[in-house]
Amino acid sequence: MNDPVRAWHRLAGASVLLDGFHALKHALRFGAEVPVAVTADRRAALALADELAPDVRDTLDALLSEVPRETYASLVPRPHPTAVAALAVRPSREANLRTLAHAPRSAPVVVLDQPRNLGNAGAVIRLAAGFGATGVVTTGTLDPWHPTVVRGGAGLHFATAVERLDVDELPRGPLFALDPEGEDIRGVKLPDDAVLAFGSERSGLSAELRSRTDHLLALPMRPQVSSYNLATSVAMTLYHWSATGGAPAS
Repeated sequence: MNDPVRAWHRLAGASVLLDGFHALKHALRFGAEVPVAVTADRRAALALADELAPDVRDTLDALLSEVPRETYASLVPRPHPTAVAALAVRPSREANLRTLAHAPRSAPVVVLDQPRNLGNAGAVIRLAAGFGATGVVTTGTLDPWHPTVVRGGAGLHFATAVERLDVDELPRGPLFALDPEGEDIRGVKLPDDAVLAFGSERSGLSAELRSRTDHLLALPMRPQVSSYNLATSVAMTLYHWSATGGAPAS
């Protein structure tokens, strides 16, 4: 690419920022279209690829353009320690909706009901991708493709379907919502087509989502402990699903 900085400025407004080597690595592994990628230290970035991601090393070699460190820092909100950044094409909403609606599903959909914390949402997307979940849906005002969410997800938005929907648009399937008043999750086998809903960090499940819930489930918790972190709750629930028959072996 003759002028990566000019290309960056032309594409930035409509693209997904991949902030750091690991976000770019993951996005490439899962088929992201990346028209421009820059680094302040090409040799160091390729050395990281040799060590941690040899499967995408050649792709990175062809893609990465070295720019002065000051130029790199001017392109991103907060410079990453790896001094790597890229822009990716966001998957089409139509494609994600088809993935979420496809039946039968072989893995659950995770729903974050009116989440507030961008970092927590990113951590959940990273977890969902790791467990092979079909997708992550948010309700409410938080944009699941916000740059801070993508940074927290380490580029793994491209490994699962990520969209924002209204409650009445949620994918079909038995809706299990996590709530302290629910049945102990350890006695329940979660089906592969489950929709797993988690309330916001402060206020829990919205009345609208609660009214649509088929099953309320509770995570085991010591008395007088008030709650778990959102990402921890999702991890425990997906692990329970995977340990009782779900999730691929590899």
